[in-house]
Amino acid sequence: MKTYISIDGDDIGRKITACYIENDEQKLSNLSNLLSVAVRKITKLLQAEGFSVIFSAADGVVGFSDKPSIDFPALHKKIQSIAPLGITFSAGVGRSLREAYLALTYAKSSGKNSIADLNCP
Repeated sequence: MKTYISIDGDDIGRKITACYIENDEQKLSNLSNLLSVAVRKITKLLQAEGFSVIFSAADGVVGFSDKPSIDFPALHKKIQSIAPLGITFSAGVGRSLREAYLALTYAKSSGKNSIADLNCP
């Protein structure tokens, strides 16, 4: 059975908006570069953990694994450790893309910088 994970940067839209309002091209460019590097690192991390990555762009990564048991809290800690300073990522886990997205939405609405797993009670 597949288990999906959906990972998304927290408050990235607000950070981008601030760059526009501040008319700060350099800050916007730096943010773009930081996110590109972070998403590449997260993608490589997931692949190293045995995930097939099906989306990797902007500030998000989505993948799935057929492994029967995955320590998702430990995986989220690894993601946090490679995130750039000032940028956090939330994640959602489920048995389908829909469940992973719903779990991600829950993680973001419950304080961000967290992981929610719809496979666990």
